[in-house]
Amino acid sequence: MDLITTTKSIFYFLLAGLFEIGGGYLVWLWLREGKPLWYAVIGGVVLVLYGIVPTLQPAHFGRVYAAYGGVFIVISILWGWKIDNIAPDAFDIIGGIVALAGVGIIMYWPRPN
Repeated sequence: MDLITTTKSIFYFLLAGLFEIGGGYLVWLWLREGKPLWYAVIGGVVLVLYGIVPTLQPAHFGRVYAAYGGVFIVISILWGWKIDNIAPDAFDIIGGIVALAGVGIIMYWPRPN
């Protein structure tokens, strides 16, 4: 995979993560914290966008979603830290690093053609 394709792929992972966590968070706020229904509606639209973004990835479905799991872990830790003010501990950080290493191996490790 060349540098431009890899850069786009990383961007798509980050965008998908923001859409999934952001959309889920809006639904969470509606159900758990009594926010207005429009939170859920916008959350649903954002979650649909999350479903579209991974189709832009250069790999097949299984590989993309397996790798996305690691990206989701890290973005969730960062979301909790910056949005919910729950600082990650050493084990969160170690786990996030391990997850990203898995993403790198699954998605970007050179393979024979």
